Amino acid sequence: MRFPPQGSHRVIPERSLARRATMHGMSTRALSFGAVAEAYERFRPGYPDELHDLVMTYAGRPVRTALEIGAGTGKATRLFAEHGVRVTATEPDADMLAELEKTVPAGVTAVRAAFEDLRPGETYDLVYAAAALHWTRPEGRWSRVAALLEPAGVVANFGGPVQPADPAVEEAVRAARAPFLENDDVPSLDGTAPDGEMQWPGTELQRSELFHDVRQSVIERRFTMPTPEYVGYLSTVSAYLQLPRSTRRQAFDAITRALPDTVEIAADITVHLARRRPE
Repeated sequence: MRFPPQGSHRVIPERSLARRATMHGMSTRALSFGAVAEAYERFRPGYPDELHDLVMTYAGRPVRTALEIGAGTGKATRLFAEHGVRVTATEPDADMLAELEKTVPAGVTAVRAAFEDLRPGETYDLVYAAAALHWTRPEGRWSRVAALLEPAGVVANFGGPVQPADPAVEEAVRAARAPFLENDDVPSLDGTAPDGEMQWPGTELQRSELFHDVRQSVIERRFTMPTPEYVGYLSTVSAYLQLPRSTRRQAFDAITRALPDTVEIAADITVHLARRRPE
């Protein structure tokens, strides 16, 4: 794929995208967010300046260009673009991309494409994914990333659950959800525990011969959300989106009844960083 000029928008036809998504093994869960694109933008938390600073400090040199994998509605796109990075934001869902284009700064290049549709050509100082890399196909994942990076370029992956900070409140949510949905997490792709020494995808990066200097950091976040906003956040979680609409509504009603008026939220961001090995 050759990318369009800066600030433009390249569209791949709907049928072609759907066919390629099937070929790449992208699940309906991975492609479910477009139906709630406006809620996704409204209720999902953005990313703090601390994340940008962490990535730039690790890079240790100017980062002028970046490619984003699965940009969604542009939460992370805005973070880097507002700090002067020229971001090419790729996203396969048209509705998510439409939300992104409402809010990102001028100069962001929006490309409607799945990660697996990207072809080497232009290379970037940084390739990153915000809560999206787990939707990509594992076969050839890191060779595709490496092909999009400048020599010694940086790959970054970050994200984490948004959940009640109080264990008693979290248990109340779990109990209210249980009749409708056993678990709403996206499981680790290699079974590594959330509190492990090195989590996925850092474990894959450590095994890859294409990358080195793999690091894992955690940015702690705590904030308060009114219960309707927290339930609004849950309405954008893929596990709930797979439920029939009536069941989903029942689950949200049960969770709402189980919660106090406001919810103290833990939304720590786990960050993985690595460098492309010189050829």
